[in-house]
Amino acid sequence: MRHCDNLGSMKFGQVDNIDDVDFSIPPDHPATDRVLTESKAKDLNVYVVCAKWNKADLKNFYPKGTKDELGYYSTQFNAIELNATFRKRYWAPQYEKWADATPDGFKFCPKLGQFISHIKRLDGVEESVDLFVENASHLGDRMGVSFLQMHDNFGPKDFERVRAFVEYWKFDIPIAVELRHHDWYSDPTLFEDWSNLFERNKIVNILVDTAGRRDMMHMRLTSPTAFVRYVGCNHESDYSRLEAWIERVADWKKKGLKELYFFVHQWAEKESPKLSAYFIEKLNKKIGTNIHVPAVGEP
Repeated sequence: MRHCDNLGSMKFGQVDNIDDVDFSIPPDHPATDRVLTESKAKDLNVYVVCAKWNKADLKNFYPKGTKDELGYYSTQFNAIELNATFRKRYWAPQYEKWADATPDGFKFCPKLGQFISHIKRLDGVEESVDLFVENASHLGDRMGVSFLQMHDNFGPKDFERVRAFVEYWKFDIPIAVELRHHDWYSDPTLFEDWSNLFERNKIVNILVDTAGRRDMMHMRLTSPTAFVRYVGCNHESDYSRLEAWIERVADWKKKGLKELYFFVHQWAEKESPKLSAYFIEKLNKKIGTNIHVPAVGEP
């Protein structure tokens, strides 16, 4: 039995035996071709993202003696998932400090706070959303795509809360949303309802490639920006799975994909930088991008 742990302390998407998992990427949802074709994008911007930048999680990534972890990380990667904003509210000076520590072209993807998603569960959160946007906007041109990740017990009975949130989000900051409860995906009519809602309001629909939740590989893009959360299992299949994503990204690029945010995770962070480097190097060769390949040694 080969064990696979994914996505944080709740072990979201965990399975006991990865040999039983079909990791193939499903065909695109029929609406995806239309969304990409309508975008008519000629160039593709790609951001490859790790979940954290601290030494404790990215073991053996930093050269000996590195003190400025974010500064070094941002010389090797072009984006970072900003998970710190989930647990704590940060004010404008901190966002400015993060932005100043990174080079031109670098992007942060800040996560909306747990007060919005897990405590208030999108009920009456307008003031908190306004505060988040007001402060996070101080990232300036370092702002990538922010994201909202709902608890996996937040189900379709609260669809109207999702609708209210989505229709309220009229800010310049782009946002991606991850709905985790099984029932958002099990009813085809419901899935179409909220996917179409996202598309009408320019909300990015997050794709999650994790072992135990293959229903979240719905392959429905609601925007010419793709936001993919890839979760490795610390297993040799991690690399072949990345190769399949490279083929899909190449196809999307031809059809009109404008941006790709590709988040590389592992529940036990052992090789995320190496997986990222592997993905970047192969993608550069496949589609002609020139993304810096992080210095992480051989996979």
